[in-house]
Parts: sequence; C-alpha cells; structure tokens
Amino acid sequence: MANEDQFKKVISHAKEYGYVFQSSEIYDGLSAVYDYAQNGAELKKNIRDYWWKAMVQMNENIVGIDTAIFMHPTTWKASGHVDAFSDPLIDNKDSKKRYRADVLVEDYCAKIENKIEKEVKKATKRFGDAFNKEEFLSTNGRVVGYQEKINTILKRLGQSLEKEDLADVKALIEELEIADPLTGSRNWTDVKQFNLMFGTKLGASAESAMDLYLRPETAQGIFVNFLNVQKTGRMKIPFGIAQTGKAFRNEIVARQFIFRMREFEQMEMQFFIKPGTQKEWFEHWKATRMKWHLSLGMENDNYRFHDHEKLAHYADAATDIEFKFPFGFKELEGIHSRTDFDLKQHEEFSGKKLQYFDHEDNASYTPYVLETSIGLDRMFLAVFSNALKDETLEDGSVRTVLKLPAVLAPTKAAVLPLVKKDGLPEIARQIIGDLKWDFNVIYDEKDAVGRRYRRQDAAGTPFCITVDHKTLEDNTVTIRHRDTMEQQRVKIEDLKDIIKKEVDVKHWLQKME
Repeated sequence: MANEDQFKKVISHAKEYGYVFQSSEIYDGLSAVYDYAQNGAELKKNIRDYWWKAMVQMNENIVGIDTAIFMHPTTWKASGHVDAFSDPLIDNKDSKKRYRADVLVEDYCAKIENKIEKEVKKATKRFGDAFNKEEFLSTNGRVVGYQEKINTILKRLGQSLEKEDLADVKALIEELEIADPLTGSRNWTDVKQFNLMFGTKLGASAESAMDLYLRPETAQGIFVNFLNVQKTGRMKIPFGIAQTGKAFRNEIVARQFIFRMREFEQMEMQFFIKPGTQKEWFEHWKATRMKWHLSLGMENDNYRFHDHEKLAHYADAATDIEFKFPFGFKELEGIHSRTDFDLKQHEEFSGKKLQYFDHEDNASYTPYVLETSIGLDRMFLAVFSNALKDETLEDGSVRTVLKLPAVLAPTKAAVLPLVKKDGLPEIARQIIGDLKWDFNVIYDEKDAVGRRYRRQDAAGTPFCITVDHKTLEDNTVTIRHRDTMEQQRVKIEDLKDIIKKEVDVKHWLQKME
C-alpha cells in the first residue's frame, strides 16, 4: 500500500508542479495520452540531451539521424510487425475488463518479490551492519523458495509465448488463481493476440489512398537508411546510428501513468558489427549503458539486469535494464543482439542490397546489429519518482523535495529578492540577465523567502540565490543548495562557476569513465 500511495503522490506532484498533464483534460482527457507541461518539457529535453551527448557526441563512430514517422507500408511487412506485433490479451467475463495476460502473471510474480523484500528488511533490522544481503538471498530457505517459484513461473510463461501456446498461458493464470484486480473474479476468457499498430491513410481521396501505419518503433528508420548513412558518412564497421523520436502503439491495457502510453518517445541506437563479434559487443553495451544510468546517481539497488527467457526468433541474446519504480521492477531499457535479421529482411522485401564491403577482409557481408533502446518517458518517470522525497527536518517539520540530478533539473536556479523594494528586485533581475545565457533560471518574489525555498525544493530547482540588503553593500548573495539546504555567502561574479560545477554535463558523464 505504501508503494501505491507513493505512486499516487508522484502523479499528483507531477501535475501540481507543472511536469505532466492529462492530455485534453478540459474534455475529460484521453486514456493513456499525456502532455508534458512547462517543467516536464524541460526535464524531458534534458534527459534526451544527456543521452544524445553520451551516445553520439562522445563516440566518434556513432552518428545521429531523424527519420519520418510515416514509412512505406512494406517496411512493416519486412520487419514482421504486420504479422507478429501483438500482445496476448485476456478478458474477465464478469468485470468486462481487458488485461495483458503476460502482465497479469508478471504482477503475480511482483507480489512474490515484495515478500522477498520484506524478508530482506526484517533481516537487515535483525542483523544490522553484519547483514550480508547477497548471502541471505542465496541461503535463506524461504527466500530461495520464493525466487525459485518466480523463476519457474516466468520460464513457463516465456516458453508458452514463444511457442504461441496461448492455451497454456490461460492455464497458468488459472493454476496460479490470478483474479481480476478490480473484482476478484477468476472467470476468464481464452487468451487472444491483438495487433498494436495504428493504421492511417495517405492520399487525396478514399479510393486512391494508401494504407499506412504510424511507426511502432524508431529502429526501422535506421535500418532502411543503413547504406545512406554508411556511404555519406564514410563509416567503417563497427559503427552506430542513433535516433530519438515518437512511436505509437495501440496499447489496449495502457496504465501506470506515463510508463505505458499510446504515444511515446524512444531513444535508440543500432550498432552495426562484424558477424561473430556480437557476444563481446553485447557485453560491452550492457556495461556501458548501465554506467550511463548509474552516472546520474540514482543508487545501484534501483537497477538490475533481467535476461530474456523468451528470445525473439531473430535474436541470439537479449537483456533488460530494469528499474525499481514505485510499482516494482520494470523494464527501462532493452539491449538486444539482433543478428543480421533486419538488414536481410529489408534486402529481401526491397530487392536492394544492404551489405558492407570490408576493405580489410576484401569481402562483402550483411552486418549484425546490436541494439540499445530506452523509453524516454519511462526514463522521465524513473528520474522523477526516484527524486520525490518527504524529509523530516530537525525541527520536526516535513519538507517535500524533488531531488532531481542537477544536470537534468528543468530550472537550475531561482533568484529571490528578499523584499520587493530598496533596489533588490533590480539587482535580482541583473543576475537573471547574466545567468540566463548559460542556464535556465527564474525570478521569484512572491511570499516569504522560506516559503519560496520550499516551493523551489518541491519543483526540483537545485539552487536558490537570495538578494538582500547586504548585497547592496558588498555585492554578495546567499546561495542555498536544495539537497543539503546549506547556505553560503558568495560574490555575484562567482555564481556562474558555482552553478556550472554542479550542472555541467561533463561533471556527470565523466563518471562513466
């Protein structure tokens, strides 16, 4: 219940402080569609930029492109999306509600994981500093039993989905006595597959219009441009092509706020490699991507790898980086060894050669592909939910603070005149005028300064700069740090360097080295 309450608080806080709004809210909204508000748009942009700098700017052999949402319909035939891009759905006959069958089973396993966490917390309290978590997880009989049950269930689910044995998926749900979360009913229909692509039309009239799809992923735009980029960029294997952009999926069971939406944004990189080298590159990108996540300081315990039991027919390795959201560990990023499936499929359906001539080997071959794919909206939710804290202070009061990584914070500093007179607002405006060339900063003069501090804490602003009467005498101001609430007296001319030290991308990304 505590996690459920925390998630409700995340959703409420996101609206109250201008991060995420329900789309078309004045018309009662649209299910699983959201708008990013003034602070949300900045946070989302900063996450995107942080990924782009790490992926493209810091790698000589990776370039970025921006492909169209509309693609020739044969693209999706070649990629397999027309025939196989679907979710296993199940209906409850009593509640008339529809669910993803695999998610019902995963949620059941998540409840068992919660039992493991409770055992760990009890043991931590009992043994204190002497507690060895890894040893406890591997030797405690009850915990080992829980984990074995999870592994057995997920393995069976993966095998059933891979074989498209939907009858066994239903049988598994019935054997586990999984009930409708709303009504408790166990009266289920058979499991059926449902295609997730949105269809649309292109043309001047209904008679001549071409059937199109809104892209369900950004990867295919990279694959069809493989040769264009390779030749014009004079790229040598191994090299990567990165892209961020919107994708669309007709999620029937969209839920959990911005975690699963119908319109979302991906950050993907396809790394083209020599056949036979995929294992080492898979391990390389697993390690590199985890370093990127950890560079933001969001605690190692919030992340884990989850290797796929069920591999796509074209893949020879796949893992997810999972994050501990308020509703449990869920997929944040996927790392997949896709072999040469994608380029060979597009070769076959287009009739065009998509091969690479290797001058060192004096031979042509179809490159293998190593993919990293992260949901920008999910990363937003991970950052936001992890940052939202309630802290009890020494005087017994509670402050709500959004401890966003400073490099990602929408607003880097708020400049506050102590009072709205005596020339203090004018100096504050001058500071804003100087800092805004380098940082996103705001002016705030409403309410007592303590209340303004609390407001900026809750909005996630790393620094508050207060202009007071002493400023008139010695050109110094008070700078307050959000996370520690520490206050320093500094010269106005030093502000830029102090802020830059904390928010500069270099300061954060160097942690990956």
